[in-house]
Amino acid sequence: MEPIKPASRGHVVLYLILLIVIVGLFYSLRKCNRSYISDELRPSGGDTLDVAIEYSPISFYTIDDTLGGFNYDLMRMIAEHHGLKLKFHPVVTLSKALQYIENDTYDILAADIPLTAEFKERYAFLEPVLLDKQVLLQLRDSSGNARVKNQLDLAGDTVWIVDGSSIESRIINLGHEIGDTIYVEHEKLYGPEQLFLMTALGEIKQAVINERVAEAMAKDYPDVDISTDISFTQFQSWIVSNKRPEMRDSIDKWIKEIKLTPEYKELEKRYLK
Repeated sequence: MEPIKPASRGHVVLYLILLIVIVGLFYSLRKCNRSYISDELRPSGGDTLDVAIEYSPISFYTIDDTLGGFNYDLMRMIAEHHGLKLKFHPVVTLSKALQYIENDTYDILAADIPLTAEFKERYAFLEPVLLDKQVLLQLRDSSGNARVKNQLDLAGDTVWIVDGSSIESRIINLGHEIGDTIYVEHEKLYGPEQLFLMTALGEIKQAVINERVAEAMAKDYPDVDISTDISFTQFQSWIVSNKRPEMRDSIDKWIKEIKLTPEYKELEKRYLK
């Protein structure tokens, strides 16, 4: 049996940062003391909609005792227009959130999920809420240059993605397009924000996440290159279980209605422009 290797200094720093991020999130949520935020893993029952919401700089975030984010504010806007009761469940692990959608623990998953053919077979996608694309994260060298200049440079290489992400099918198809395999590693515990940090600290060589999250974080980590596109611009949608067609139809209708309002235009300006 091989001896257990001690963790490198880089690993220790990374784990401490990730721990601070996660603990800070839930401390902030408790400090906010909002009755509609919960870390309980069970349905609320009654007429309350349980919304699993992805923790990211675009979807949902906390600053001191203030909550914000495009998906968070949009869901609350819809609720106010239609008198809905909401309970938000912040998630950092996409694959687990998808499981809880399938077993009806949560009603809606509000996250930036590309609308792909594979996922459309498994889940009910709602009216798209924004446009985004996936980009490659990589550290620049000492001269400020990126190793991967275009998609062809990924032939035979490995990228990391969030476990459960629909971007995996795009990476597989990209391998077919360039005539070589692109290997995929899955981050099972954390989300896109943490994948960015792992790349920035050199713990992984490269990863693929949504461009809007990458742009938000690149402001603080200028050594991370995000210039290589992995996908075309795609619709990003929320999802519900395929077993809930009535809920899908209702929320679909509400999203379409809210997108025609001045409030939605202001929301776009605040988060997406």
